[in-house]
Amino acid sequence: MYCQKCRAPVRLDSSLEDLNPAAFKLLIDSTATSQRPPPTPARLSRPMYSQDRREEYNRVSHDVRPPTFKRTVPSNRHGSAKANPRDNPAMSFFMVTESQFVSAPQHHADEKGAKVMDAQNQYADVISRDDRLLSDKMETTARLFETLSARSDIDHPVCVECTDLLLEGLQKQLSTATRERDAYVEYLRQANDDVPSAEEQQQAQKELQKALENEQALFAELERLESEKAAMDDEFLTLEAEARALDLEEGAFWRERNAFTSKLGAFQNERDRVSARHDHDTRQLERLQRTNVYNDTFCIGHDGYFGTINGLRLGRLPKPNVEWPEINAAWGQTCLLLATVAEKLGYTFQGYRLKPMGSTSTIEKLDSPADSTRSAKPKVTVLELYHSDSAFGLGTILHSSFDNAMVAFLECLRQLGEFVEVTPARISNGVPAQALKMPYEIRKDRINDVSIRLKGFNTQDEIWTKACKYALTCCKYLLAHASNVSSSGKRAP
Repeated sequence: MYCQKCRAPVRLDSSLEDLNPAAFKLLIDSTATSQRPPPTPARLSRPMYSQDRREEYNRVSHDVRPPTFKRTVPSNRHGSAKANPRDNPAMSFFMVTESQFVSAPQHHADEKGAKVMDAQNQYADVISRDDRLLSDKMETTARLFETLSARSDIDHPVCVECTDLLLEGLQKQLSTATRERDAYVEYLRQANDDVPSAEEQQQAQKELQKALENEQALFAELERLESEKAAMDDEFLTLEAEARALDLEEGAFWRERNAFTSKLGAFQNERDRVSARHDHDTRQLERLQRTNVYNDTFCIGHDGYFGTINGLRLGRLPKPNVEWPEINAAWGQTCLLLATVAEKLGYTFQGYRLKPMGSTSTIEKLDSPADSTRSAKPKVTVLELYHSDSAFGLGTILHSSFDNAMVAFLECLRQLGEFVEVTPARISNGVPAQALKMPYEIRKDRINDVSIRLKGFNTQDEIWTKACKYALTCCKYLLAHASNVSSSGKRAP
C-alpha cells in the first residue's frame, strides 16, 4: 500500500495481520460519531480461518520435502530474443545420470511416485488456503482504511513522516485554539470586573449634573461671542472693500513695472547675445590662428626605439617585429612630408624628383646626358622607396634598389636643410625667424655617422632603425620651420 499524501510505499504494522472480526468492529465503532452511526461491513459475517487450519498449514509447510524440479527465470539484461530454450520459464527439466537409466523394481517406483503426488497435493492445498487468507487480510485492511478515511479529514494510510507533519499541524491548531480560548476568558473576566457599583453610579450622576451646568454657561458665552462675531463681520466687509481698491491700484502698478522689466530684459538679452557672439568669434579666431595643418597632417613621434609618423613605425628589429607593409607606409608618409615642405618653401630638388604614392612611393633620379644641351632630356632612373617580400628571392637586386632610394631621400633631405639654413625667413607678422640648424649632419648615405643602408639583411636592423629615426627628426625640424613661415612663401633678400 502507498501513503495517501506522499505516495511512498508503507509497511503495515504486524498487528493488522491477525485482525479478527471483533477487533475490526471495535476499531470501526471507535471512529464513529454520535451524529452518524458506523456502517455495518458487508463482509464481517464472513468467518476468518480457524486455528486448526493454521496449525495444519504450519505442519505441512514444516514437513514438506523439496520439489522434484525447480523452475528458474533468469534475468535477461539486454532484452535479447535469442535466449537458450532451457532458460524459458515455461519449460522445466532435470538432469538424468547414467545410474538412473537402470530399471528399478516396479513396486519401489510406484511407492515413490505415490509419495511425491501426495506431497505435491498437500503443498498445493496449503498454498491455495494461504492465498485466500492473504486476500481476506488485504481486503479487510483496505476496508478499514477506507472507513477511517470516510469518517475523518485524513486519507489513510499515512506514512510515519507524513503522520509527524500532520501531528505538528494539529498541534499548532490546538495551540491557536487554546490561545483564543484564554483570550476570550480574560476578556469575559475584565468585562465582569468593569461593572460599576452603586457608589460609582452616584458619583457619575453628580458629574453629569455638573457637566450640564457647565454646558448652560458655555451656551451663554457662545451667544455673546456670536454677537461680537457679527460686528466683526461688518467691519471685515468694509476692510475687504478697501482691500479690493488697493488691489486694483497694485495691479496697475505691477503691469507698468512688468512692461518696463520686459523692455529692460530685451535690451539685456540683446547685449548678452552680442557679447556672446563676440566672445565666440574671438575664440574661434584664436583657435584658427593656432591651427597648424602641417602638424595635424604629419604627426612625428616615437614608440620606444622606433621613430613614428602618423602612428606608423619606421624601422625593424627582431623583437618587436615590424611588418614591411607598415614600414613602406611610413616611408610613403615621410616622402609626402618632404615633398610638401619643399613645395611650401618653393624649393626644387637638384637631380631628384619625389613621387609620394603611399606604400609604393618612388624617387626619380635625373642624370644629365654627356652632351649637355637644352633640348636633351635627362635620363630618369626610378628608385623604389619601398620593400617587398619578393626581394628575398631575388638576392640583393631589389635590396640594393631600396637602399639607393633611401640614400636619394637623404640627399633630398640634405639639400632642403641647406636651403633653409642659408635662406632667412619671416613669419606671418613680419618678424624675422631664427635661422634653422639641422640637428644631424648628412653625408652621402650616412646621417649622424649612421648608415641608412640595410646592407646584410637582418644583421644591421638596429643601426638602420636608428638612421631612420634620425631622418624623421630632421623632417620634424623642417616641418616646424615650414609652419612658422608666412603662407605667401615670400623670402627676404
